[in-house]
Amino acid sequence: MQAITDDSLTSQVHRRLRADLLRGVLAPGAKLKVQALAASYGAGASPVREALSSLAAEGLVERLDQRGFRAAPATVADFDELVLARCLLEEVVLRESLRAGDTAWEEALVLARWRLLRTPRSAAADRFADNPAWEVAHLAFHQALLAACPSPTLRAMAETLRERAERYRSLANSVAYPGRDIAEEHEGIAEAALARDAALAVALLAGHYRSTAGFLRAALRV
Repeated sequence: MQAITDDSLTSQVHRRLRADLLRGVLAPGAKLKVQALAASYGAGASPVREALSSLAAEGLVERLDQRGFRAAPATVADFDELVLARCLLEEVVLRESLRAGDTAWEEALVLARWRLLRTPRSAAADRFADNPAWEVAHLAFHQALLAACPSPTLRAMAETLRERAERYRSLANSVAYPGRDIAEEHEGIAEAALARDAALAVALLAGHYRSTAGFLRAALRV
């Protein structure tokens, strides 16, 4: 059997740590103790430290002088800046996607919309708990909207900002339901996109992101 190298262990730990930070499993501001994480992820201290250092370079982790690491804090000001960046960038990406999208793009968007609509938002046992299948469908829907943009660079930049926003969205979810009709928001965006109404689609997508910012403010006041 092929030996597991330190590099592959570091990559595995990095991937799992990053996912836990983005999903809010590791809460913003939480102290990240190397030994505890090593035990949790079944790895040595060295791969964990390397992964934390890499995540610090991404802005998801902060290095504390002589005191280890912590998950990057979440503030409304930081999220407001992130939302502004997403709205400005995704306006360009979405307009380009609507301009260049062909029949295959339309079909992919219709399918992503249908899958999202038919997937329950919350887990069956707890209406306030996230349904992993919904999260997958939600990601696929937003990616399908932008998929026809002919610039890989712009799409990659949009994906980076989306990933950074995931951590904040997890926080906002704690107060967003059941008061928020997110399905209606997605339906409006899809209808405008399929009608090639770029101005409306851009406005609805920006409103969708800014609505999350409003719920985040409420979550951070709890």
